[in-house]
Amino acid sequence: MAITVVGSIIMDVVFTTEHYPQRGDTVFGKEIRYSPGGKGANQATACAKLGIETYLLGCVGDDGFGQTMLRTLQSNHVNTEFVKTVNDVPTGTAHVTVDSSAENTIIVMKGANDVLTVGDIQSCEPVIGRSNLLLVQMEVSSEVTLQAMLAAKRHGVTIILDPAPADGIDPSILQYADIIVPNQQEAKFLTHIEVCDVPTALEAANYLHLHYGIDRSIMKMGRQGSLVYQDGVYEHIQAVSVQAVDTVGAGDCYAGALACALAEGKSLPDAARFASIVSALKVTKYGSLEGIPSMDEVQAFCLARDLTLH
Repeated sequence: MAITVVGSIIMDVVFTTEHYPQRGDTVFGKEIRYSPGGKGANQATACAKLGIETYLLGCVGDDGFGQTMLRTLQSNHVNTEFVKTVNDVPTGTAHVTVDSSAENTIIVMKGANDVLTVGDIQSCEPVIGRSNLLLVQMEVSSEVTLQAMLAAKRHGVTIILDPAPADGIDPSILQYADIIVPNQQEAKFLTHIEVCDVPTALEAANYLHLHYGIDRSIMKMGRQGSLVYQDGVYEHIQAVSVQAVDTVGAGDCYAGALACALAEGKSLPDAARFASIVSALKVTKYGSLEGIPSMDEVQAFCLARDLTLH
């Protein structure tokens, strides 16, 4: 059993503050942290820490951040054999600001992530073909993402698309996804529908089905949980209530956990329940990648909360 993740590898420079500055303002921060992240790295780490053999296809610069990212991934049991290192472009970096409510804003400089090529993916097609699932996002070029999805299609590999961030979405590749997992902002970008409750989430899911042919989707609604949609049938999954301290990477943790559960044969609703539990535990810990829980931590969390792992 294996999962391949194609995506970004980014060092997060995280500032915590009581509130975000308005334009032209200066505010004082409380802490600065250098935290390994990037959607690809986060999702691959989530899969690996939950016990699934995981391959990451990505790119870093030959610099201190790149070396740290590779060491961190390897220490979390992610296979980095197919992560490319380049000399002339720095490792991707993100400026992350987290306020007192644990919400975040992020500015990303993609750096070496833009150097990942279609040829790199073509050379790794055997790895994709041996996998149970392919997990992709939108922080590398759409051409690279499309190539990975086409390779998965040729081998009958299930494709999960996390269409994030919204600024990077290329709607033309949505048709190749088997399952799509947008949050509220991404759903609005794709459907022009303000997802704020179950009826509007269902409306957005129906829109994706009608306009893009996506018959399986999960609309993530934060504290309101998620809506799982399959061929016109839907189920609302309640959120797990926790005291959040850091939401950076929560969506990536959700996607990785979802992929793991599906690889193990769980139904889409049960996989969504599992992903909700794992991502809820993640937001109680600091660090987009470092805060991702292991399977042992998830089991202990469920035991303490009387939650059932489906």
